[in-house]
Amino acid sequence: MSKTADISLPDPSRWKALVFIALAQLMVVLDATIVNIALPHAQHDLGISEGNKQWVITAYALAFGGLLLFGGRIADLWGRKRAFVVGLLGFAGASALGGAATGEVMLLGSRALQGAFGALLAPAALSLLAVMFTDAKERAKAFGIYGAIAGGGGAVGLILGGVLTEYLNWRWTFFVNIPFAIVAAAGAYFVIREPAGSRNRSTLDIPGVVLSTLGLVSLVYGFTRAESDGWSDTTTVGLFVASALLLAAFVFTEAKVKSPLLPLRVLTERNRGGVYLSLGLAIIAMFGLFLFLTYYLQIVRGYSPVKTGFAFLPMIAGMIAGSTQIGARLMTRVAPRLLMGPGFLVAGAGMLMLTQLEVGSSYAGLILPAQLLLGLGMGTAFMPAMSLATHGVRPEDAGVASAMVNTSQQVGGAIGTALLNTIAASATTAYIASHAAGATNQQLLQAQAMVHGYSNAIWWAVGILAAASAIAFTLINTGRPGAGSVTAASGDGVEDEIKVPVVAH
Repeated sequence: MSKTADISLPDPSRWKALVFIALAQLMVVLDATIVNIALPHAQHDLGISEGNKQWVITAYALAFGGLLLFGGRIADLWGRKRAFVVGLLGFAGASALGGAATGEVMLLGSRALQGAFGALLAPAALSLLAVMFTDAKERAKAFGIYGAIAGGGGAVGLILGGVLTEYLNWRWTFFVNIPFAIVAAAGAYFVIREPAGSRNRSTLDIPGVVLSTLGLVSLVYGFTRAESDGWSDTTTVGLFVASALLLAAFVFTEAKVKSPLLPLRVLTERNRGGVYLSLGLAIIAMFGLFLFLTYYLQIVRGYSPVKTGFAFLPMIAGMIAGSTQIGARLMTRVAPRLLMGPGFLVAGAGMLMLTQLEVGSSYAGLILPAQLLLGLGMGTAFMPAMSLATHGVRPEDAGVASAMVNTSQQVGGAIGTALLNTIAASATTAYIASHAAGATNQQLLQAQAMVHGYSNAIWWAVGILAAASAIAFTLINTGRPGAGSVTAASGDGVEDEIKVPVVAH
């Protein structure tokens, strides 16, 4: 006997819901960068050693990256609204703990808790959008806003982190999350109406949870260690080997079990696979750039934390314009690859300009236009990518498909920071070695060497963005979205007729 859950009528509260979903997403993305600027002050106040300071960032990254697939599956099982609200309240509690930290252990524990609740919250937010916005044009606008926040939130975090650290206290980089979370949770509780018949009620795949969590934690931690201890370090190599074995075992398990944590059909559909891969590569390039520009502006040019944060505004403006004005307007008119491929190329052109960076480069003449191009390109590409991440997915797989987007971003960020920083450091060392003999001003030599290192690494970022563009053009072959109905099997094996965007080939 079949049941019909007709959700063809749009949810009248969907735009209100978008406000609270976007607020939650902004909070999670902000947290990825806001703590970076506050870290030196927190380290000094709490007596954190130089060797352990990286764990303030790493504890969050490991919990978030390692638990994302599990969080996405829990959202499918519990319901996205419940997972979303629990994730928000947990994130607020963890943030309060971090702001009130009296020592190193308390701060690191709060960061791990933030990561864990973020891993529940982030996929629930994206999958709620996927199931609530079913009209192609409205979906384009909603994902345009979400894409702008996903891309630009990290830069906003640099501004907010600078302002809070300089004018208040490093603890406010944690406390600021609390009002965000409470408002978003209250709004979600009263406004969000999750469509019926879209849960996955099958049993939880415990081996899949263990293997994916350990595999992703090993991968993220491997890249984090590579940055601090080198690529040939025994532990670093061991982590990469362990990650490869664990993730291979995970894929094997998912192909065999009855109710997999990550059904392989989510990955093997070429459009979704193309999105996860190209987006991960783009994030590698972008996170590396955030790091280099922050160092360049603060160390080489002597900008204050606040001035550094505001120096990123052109990139944010470009992302918002690219996502909401270009991506959202064209998404229903052209195929996604014609937005993503050129978008990554435009971003690459902005990155190419930054390879010309010198110690005395003009902000207005070089850095500002490069950031605008980078923002426009990324915003244009991110918007259809976020929407396409759940392209053609079964409703009961929406949470775990959304988690894969966050996983590709999280792993991409870890790789970008480690890989590009290592390249920059090697080039800097080589420059100093080859120019030390004739140098009369050691301070100038250090600055020139740093900028040379950044320039070398940015060349790699240009190549990575070109690869992301090539993947988008090659793998993503779906046509422009149109509205229609498809039939999808729900988690209990009963077919539900659900109105969702279908794709014209």
